[in-house]
Amino acid sequence: MATKWKNRIIIAVWSFLVSFGLSGILAAFMYGSQYIYQDYFHTPEFQSELDQFAGYLSLFELHDLTLEEAKKSITVTEEDINEHRYRYGTLPEQVDNIKGQYEERIQGALDAGNQDAADAFKAERDGKIEDITNNFKSDDYVRPKVVKEKEQQLEEYYKKREGLRPQFDQYNQAFQYYFKNIETNQVYSDVINTHESSEKERLSQKNTLYVTNMTIGRDYTVNYSVPGYETLLDSILPAAASTYVGQIAIPTSLSAASPFMEQYENFKQTQRLLLIYALSGVIALLSSLLLLKKSKALPATVEKWRPYYNKLPLDVRVLFFILTGFGIIAAVLFASSQAINVLTIPTDGIETAGSLIIASCCMGYTYLQWKYLVSSIKDWQNLKAEWKQCLFYRAGKQLDQWFKKTSQSLQAAFLNQTTGVQILIVLILIYGLGAAAVMTIIHPVFILMYLILMGAVGIPLVVTVVRKIVYFNRIVEKTKEIASGNLGDHLEVSGKTALAALAGNINILKQGYKHSRNEQAKSERLKTELITNVSHDLRTPLTSIITYTELLKNNDVSNVDKAAYLDIIDRKSKRLKVLIDDLFEVSKMASGNMKLTKDKVDLVQLLQQALGEYDDIINESSLQFRITNTEKPIYAMVDGQKMWRVFDNLIGNILKYSLENSRVYMTITKADGQAIITFKNVSKYELNENSDELFERFKRGDTSRHTEGSGLGLAIAKSIVDLHEGQLEIETDGDLFKVSILLKLED
Repeated sequence: MATKWKNRIIIAVWSFLVSFGLSGILAAFMYGSQYIYQDYFHTPEFQSELDQFAGYLSLFELHDLTLEEAKKSITVTEEDINEHRYRYGTLPEQVDNIKGQYEERIQGALDAGNQDAADAFKAERDGKIEDITNNFKSDDYVRPKVVKEKEQQLEEYYKKREGLRPQFDQYNQAFQYYFKNIETNQVYSDVINTHESSEKERLSQKNTLYVTNMTIGRDYTVNYSVPGYETLLDSILPAAASTYVGQIAIPTSLSAASPFMEQYENFKQTQRLLLIYALSGVIALLSSLLLLKKSKALPATVEKWRPYYNKLPLDVRVLFFILTGFGIIAAVLFASSQAINVLTIPTDGIETAGSLIIASCCMGYTYLQWKYLVSSIKDWQNLKAEWKQCLFYRAGKQLDQWFKKTSQSLQAAFLNQTTGVQILIVLILIYGLGAAAVMTIIHPVFILMYLILMGAVGIPLVVTVVRKIVYFNRIVEKTKEIASGNLGDHLEVSGKTALAALAGNINILKQGYKHSRNEQAKSERLKTELITNVSHDLRTPLTSIITYTELLKNNDVSNVDKAAYLDIIDRKSKRLKVLIDDLFEVSKMASGNMKLTKDKVDLVQLLQQALGEYDDIINESSLQFRITNTEKPIYAMVDGQKMWRVFDNLIGNILKYSLENSRVYMTITKADGQAIITFKNVSKYELNENSDELFERFKRGDTSRHTEGSGLGLAIAKSIVDLHEGQLEIETDGDLFKVSILLKLED
């Protein structure tokens, strides 16, 4: 019993020594580079703090300038002048930009009949153009502007610079310094003394924890000032600015509460701890090697678990071995990273100890598994048998069978295809020709037969294959051209082979792509026109409203003018309301949110009602209306209110866009179970566009857009007819404009 426990204790102690040793050595590798310095004051971290203080010292003491002094020191280079001059482009570009900014304002004022406002805009525009032109004529004209900009930047810089002063004051409490201007011998120190020797004595090695010699020039001010103002500082600090030489020190009287002193003590303690921990790790690792010699054999209590362990598949045993190995690595890494902090964070000591215990357990299990696996690997015959029982091996066998079945299925599917059969025939012929060539080599008597076979089969086969390859290459080249956007001519479709079918399909795809590209181009054009038209139609009344509202704010406007202005604002606002209402309605219809309330409606009577609404306008116009309809009612299941809107829009368009002293024809008939309502008139505007595009929103026959139409009438009418599952068609013949509505009749 004593021997059994002794062996167990030996393995446990050995596992801990190895884990501890690895942790100590790893900690030395991980943190050694951080603690190889003489003390904290020689580390890169402190040197960075030192440079930061030197930068602040240069900024606030050595190279300090008041705002007024800085403004007087401003210099303007040719580069500054050119940057200001070309900031917004060349002279023509800037002039064009200014003209573009004022063009709309001037036109809006002219449209509103406000010549004074237009003249004011023109004067303002011309003044800016003159100013820009003068910039390109003379450097002396630009220089005061550059100076003014730099003065504004200096004011911003000095405000932001003051935000750095608290940091400088905090540094100043920890550092002592002594600097002398090498040109003027002027001395700067944090303690005022009358004798230079006393300053140097105070900064000697015996009175400081750390002291270093430094040379501070203008670069410290530029590099450690407010970011983004480097170019400005170059302008006010000349390259030949004063250079200061001296010392910066950490005094021995530094308060223990100072962050630098605290970091100094922590560095010293951690440095000592790391050295002890690393040396202890080396000793522990050496001790584990000596202890390992005493425990070559496994304890009997552990050996009895071998049969159970060997029942596991070999790959599972190897996986467990790898997992426990990773457990050792993870636990040792964690212990190494935490051990270095035990002096500052007490809880890290508990975590380090816990990690070493976990690493020791994983080390023991890994060692036992290694002993078990080595004995299994040595038995070669048994190893091959165990390999066949591995999960990986059995999974591989099943995967191989699956691939074979899949390959067979693909081969069967391929052989059933015409192309597959053709390839198979070609392979058989090639193999036959090869076999014939071998027979010819074996016995020359077959040469004549081989030549006949080559002439009858070989040459035609080669010619056929070459033709197919050429045809295939043409298809490939054509697809490359199509992919690059060059559609070109159709591919030649010859024969009934798979390549011919492929060529035919490519021709179909090419035609579809061409159509799609044309439609896309048309869509982009219409979208651009829609945006332009919406902007124009909404901006025009809005501009008038804004302009006359501004005029009404003037106290010197007469009552007569006020009334006139209010009348214009009223008309323009109503105009804007109509546009917005129409746009909202057509968008609502396009989104499918419009609900219809259908009822049995007499279309003849509905058309007469719509005409009646325009009776006065029709009588006052020079148009002659010719109405033709059946004497009997024509009924259809429609939403009467919405359909009345269709007739209203079409009649309104006729009155707006018809040629004066022309005739308008309206007919309503029945044919094939449908009601056909037609409207024909002669347009006063030239109809150059595709008739289908007239359905687009904000599309007008009046391309100059001087009429009061919204450009939404036909779009709304078509949307309503579509909701009724009817058709609205437009035909144009020269200036003749015809609209046909087809609606399903009620039985």
